[in-house]
Amino acid sequence: MRILLCNDDGIQAPGIHALHGAVKDLGEVSVVAPDGERSAISHGITLTKPLHTRSWPLGGPPFGTAVSGTPADCVKLSISLLLDPPPELILSGINLGPNAGISVLYSGTVSAATEGPIMGIPSIALSLDTFHDPNWDTAARVSRHLVEQVVSGRLRIAPDIFWNVNIPNLPYEKLAGLRITRMGSSRFVEKYERREDPWGNPYYWMTGELYEKGDMNGTDLEALRQGFVSLSPIGLDHTEHAAIDALAAHPPQLPK
Repeated sequence: MRILLCNDDGIQAPGIHALHGAVKDLGEVSVVAPDGERSAISHGITLTKPLHTRSWPLGGPPFGTAVSGTPADCVKLSISLLLDPPPELILSGINLGPNAGISVLYSGTVSAATEGPIMGIPSIALSLDTFHDPNWDTAARVSRHLVEQVVSGRLRIAPDIFWNVNIPNLPYEKLAGLRITRMGSSRFVEKYERREDPWGNPYYWMTGELYEKGDMNGTDLEALRQGFVSLSPIGLDHTEHAAIDALAAHPPQLPK
């Protein structure tokens, strides 16, 4: 199987190297990733300037292709031009930090995987639930187990979805298992610190924390708290279908 690896932490990030090591013998693996960090860039694509590519690293054995654009750019460019024939599976990650709850909407890692169903290719986003002291071995083992089952045909990713996988930062033997989950309801409570540059001009640095809201039962956030790997099937259709029925019963009116 032809497998494309991408991420949003950049081609130099330890997570994509851990993922490559975990799956490199499961197929024909290509790496096309941003040339630097593109975290929280969501599904942005580059329209107003050219994309540049180069083999990475310079002066050493090639690991992959570094792209000057976003994670979504990397996948689009790979499928449209760089890889012939195109990949049969897209893996995005392993991200440093969780992509659960509302983070799904902001994540460049998730957005690279979102290109899969858009382009008709199965895809998986993989994230590790920590920003400190990452246990890449656990994340790599979980990633390999899932990819093995997809490559062998034991598991199938439906054509209109991708899998969003979040992995607890625990030793592998301490994982509680794997749960199929829904996306939790949450939001970031942002705070902006005002600072000044050496010339006295103000600038602002965002901080904040994740706030969970609503029923957490069966969510990715709950699973991670309880030590479970979370696998959430995510679709492209953001329509709230129950709201369509409610609106149809009492539709908004325009004046005549």
